[in-house]
Amino acid sequence: MYLNCHTYYSLRFGTFSEIDLLQLAVKNKSNCIALTDINNTSACMNFVQQANKLNIKPVIGVDFRNGNSQQFVAIAKNNRGFQQINAYLSYFLEAKIDFPNQPKYLEDVFIIYPFEKALELNLTSFKKNEFVGVSVAEINKLRFSYLNKYKDKIVIQQQVTVRNKKDFNAHRLLRAIDKNILLSKLSKTEECLETDVMYTLQDLKNYFKDFTNVITNTENLLNACTINFGFNENRTNQNLKFYTNSFDEDCKLLKKLCAENLKKRYTKPTQKVYDRLEKELKVIVDLKFVSFFLINYDIIHFAKRNNFFHVGRGSGANSIVAYIIGITDVDPIELDLYFERFINPFRASPPDFDIDFSWKDRDIVTNYIFNRFNNVALLATYVTFKYRAIVRELGKVFGLPKEEIDKLSKGVSTLGNYSRSQKLATTTKKINQEKKSQFDSMAHLVLKYGKLIEGFPNYVSVHSAGILILDKPIHYFSATSLPPKNFPTVQFDMNIADDVGIFKFDILGQRGLAKIKDALALIKENNPDAPEIDITDIERFKNDKKINNLLKTGGAIGAYYVESPAMRGLMQKLQTQDYLGLVAASSIIRPGVSSSGMKDEFIKRHRYPEHRKNANPILLKIMPETYGVMVYQEDVMKVANQFADLTLGEADVLRRGMSGKYRSVSEFKAVENKFIENCRKKGFKDELIFEVWNQIKSFAGYAFAKGHSASYAVESYQSLFLKCYYPIEFMTAVLNNGGGFYSTEHYIHEAKMRGATIELPCINTSDHPNIVKGKTIFLGFGYLKNLEHLLIERILSSRQTEGKFLSLNNFLDRVSISIEQLTILIRINAFRFTKKPKTTLLWEATFRINGTKKNELVSQGKLFGVPHQQFKIPKLESHWLEDVYDQLELIDFTTYDYFSLVIEDYHKHIKAKDMYKYADKNVLLYGKLVTTRYNKTSTGKLMRLSTFIDVDGNYFDAVHFTNVVHLYPINGMGIYACYGKITNRFGFCSMNIIKSKKMSIALNPRC
Repeated sequence: MYLNCHTYYSLRFGTFSEIDLLQLAVKNKSNCIALTDINNTSACMNFVQQANKLNIKPVIGVDFRNGNSQQFVAIAKNNRGFQQINAYLSYFLEAKIDFPNQPKYLEDVFIIYPFEKALELNLTSFKKNEFVGVSVAEINKLRFSYLNKYKDKIVIQQQVTVRNKKDFNAHRLLRAIDKNILLSKLSKTEECLETDVMYTLQDLKNYFKDFTNVITNTENLLNACTINFGFNENRTNQNLKFYTNSFDEDCKLLKKLCAENLKKRYTKPTQKVYDRLEKELKVIVDLKFVSFFLINYDIIHFAKRNNFFHVGRGSGANSIVAYIIGITDVDPIELDLYFERFINPFRASPPDFDIDFSWKDRDIVTNYIFNRFNNVALLATYVTFKYRAIVRELGKVFGLPKEEIDKLSKGVSTLGNYSRSQKLATTTKKINQEKKSQFDSMAHLVLKYGKLIEGFPNYVSVHSAGILILDKPIHYFSATSLPPKNFPTVQFDMNIADDVGIFKFDILGQRGLAKIKDALALIKENNPDAPEIDITDIERFKNDKKINNLLKTGGAIGAYYVESPAMRGLMQKLQTQDYLGLVAASSIIRPGVSSSGMKDEFIKRHRYPEHRKNANPILLKIMPETYGVMVYQEDVMKVANQFADLTLGEADVLRRGMSGKYRSVSEFKAVENKFIENCRKKGFKDELIFEVWNQIKSFAGYAFAKGHSASYAVESYQSLFLKCYYPIEFMTAVLNNGGGFYSTEHYIHEAKMRGATIELPCINTSDHPNIVKGKTIFLGFGYLKNLEHLLIERILSSRQTEGKFLSLNNFLDRVSISIEQLTILIRINAFRFTKKPKTTLLWEATFRINGTKKNELVSQGKLFGVPHQQFKIPKLESHWLEDVYDQLELIDFTTYDYFSLVIEDYHKHIKAKDMYKYADKNVLLYGKLVTTRYNKTSTGKLMRLSTFIDVDGNYFDAVHFTNVVHLYPINGMGIYACYGKITNRFGFCSMNIIKSKKMSIALNPRC
């Protein structure tokens, strides 16, 4: 009987979820309700799914509003009607225009005009699908309205937006947040009515007892509606069913691609390869995932035609079919990848293919997908109100001072926090008490409603990677909008998509691939005689001792995924020097393995074979490669299947639950109980059972699939090859793509360590990005943060058409520039080719520009050379430190050695290379800070992890444990004296800080 119900997906308007709405319907004995969120269909499919479980008939539609002005409510008669509503709504959302007073005729849609709107429009004729809605509050108005004579056109439209007074208050706060105004300034026209609640079915009928025709009309309308998306345990796959014209053609094409490409991957295929391929193809065909593979192949094939690099990862990286046809570059035979992790007969959804492209190429690939296939859209995600953010918003709505809001958002109660002067000002005691009471009251409300609104959807955004390619039109499932990237985006998230049988294609962008591509281009340009590089020759890279030595010695700075201090330290502890070792390291470093204590155990068993006897024989037999330690998601499945006798379907539930991808807590708990029960039946002791189970639990949300780690490792090897043999070009590419884990300054340091000479931006040589000439890297104009982009274009254009600049005057004759912009170039020493000091050039620039009429921009371009007045400038003194501080101001770093800036005396100390000689001893080390971050101990206390380089450029790591972390803070970049105890863990040395101090450096001589 309810035709106009809202959830909190009526953004910044509704006050509860679609689940709460259905529970409200159960409570009020209403067995059929319509969900009609405002300009939004986000909750519709989950509403339908959950309603069926509660034996409530679901009806869906949309409440069309301009601002808070309700134009009409559209109710879908059936799925086709829902598609019509979505298409109509999407037109206006994508065009960003207002809705009309009356919609066009939509054949399978009921249109309900609010009572007041019908009066405003003076409606006297109605199409067969049009009605007028009347709420409980409008019954008396209906009695005396001309609309009462349209007996068959009046229906009940009791809006449901709130449940009680608390909801109504929350609604008003959300409206004030949406309008960005104080609550006291919120107009009544922006609010719903406090009576917009759900009554029991009987109460609702009692209100309309004098209008039985209205009750009948409403019941008839609802009875005429039916909606179904195929929710059941055997979900219908809604993705594009056929890549070609039929399923048979798809099967033939996939098998043909495998046959054609098999010898490219395996020059001498073994029987194991043929058996695995046959097994996979059978399951892919049986589960009808053929088109899913072919679509991914199509996308990759397009990328390869355009020389776009890619990395195929996710569970699909466990597939030999994906490897053979080129979707991934991970050999599942070599790595013994668990087939059932990739796909199994119990799994309803296809495998995950996360396909990474360069951040520069991703939008081109996405555009290709939209043009190549029909029924394509981006997947949405919901950005929710976080507690701190909502507290700040509510504080503003209540008009609290900024300092009070800051305290509340940080969890510091303002209650009773008043200054000493307030407490002692006896003459104003009463005023202060009233003020205190008022603030306390508002603070309580902020905290109370902050907790209520926390987690509400704030706005619909775009999923980071998900693209939908469907069999049916996108609007069959959802309305769409156009976010900034201008690709149609649905209004539901991945959980709803998965439930209804819509499986996303993950297309991601990353900088690591761009670094590889740009490095290859730089190598070709800077070394035209260098041999052709086959960057796909991974087998050669894996067996190259020089490349593997970079892993073992921590020399992977700049290489994707393996450059962080933690990863470099781990590889040194493991002495990683091969591909399989890198794959393992990529997973061992994840928090799940670390927090379970098994990371250290793995290192021991890897480095020292005698420790392998500590492994449980059963687990060692299941996981010989990892010495009986669970490292990958596949290991969890193996243990669940072989140790606890769970079926593969149950093991996959466990794996998905461990990854945070399950939605049913009860389902996961049932599997946990069965795991324990089965182990007890097999005679295992509880001590062993719970040791294994706790290892599984510690993986929650963190474990990698082995194929996923292996995919990253392939890209790492490509980067490491370039770093090893073309370090200067590679580091330039790293810099040009925004770096990575470290600062620009540190990547420049690494380039120097690899033999590069660094030159500051030069008017006659530099480009917007960094360029390489021989072994010299010329920093780009792009580092000059206040230099205008259009000026850079003018400089480069002039240089391209007229050649190099001959002097400052020649530059000013050719390039229009202001004195402010010219000063930046001079201060960074971009005119050093003139051999004149910066001070002299600044005076010459000032005289020249001040001599220009009305201080116009110099220059407008001269047809003929014009003689310039020469000024005799006396010799001006300058100090090299001025260059240091100019660089720090203009590009945020300096090319000078920080150690040379220290003005304190250095005491007797050691260097990083000698740390191993001083294990368990207290020593002094001087280091330039590279990176630092806080971490939390198991008890929740703070500690700090820092990485430094010593005067020779070698790394050392230092830890400020909880007892010293607050006593000796790290205050930004600089040189630190680090005094502490050297620890040696598996051959990797670090320092536990006892004391640390930032060294004083020379001040700017101009200050």
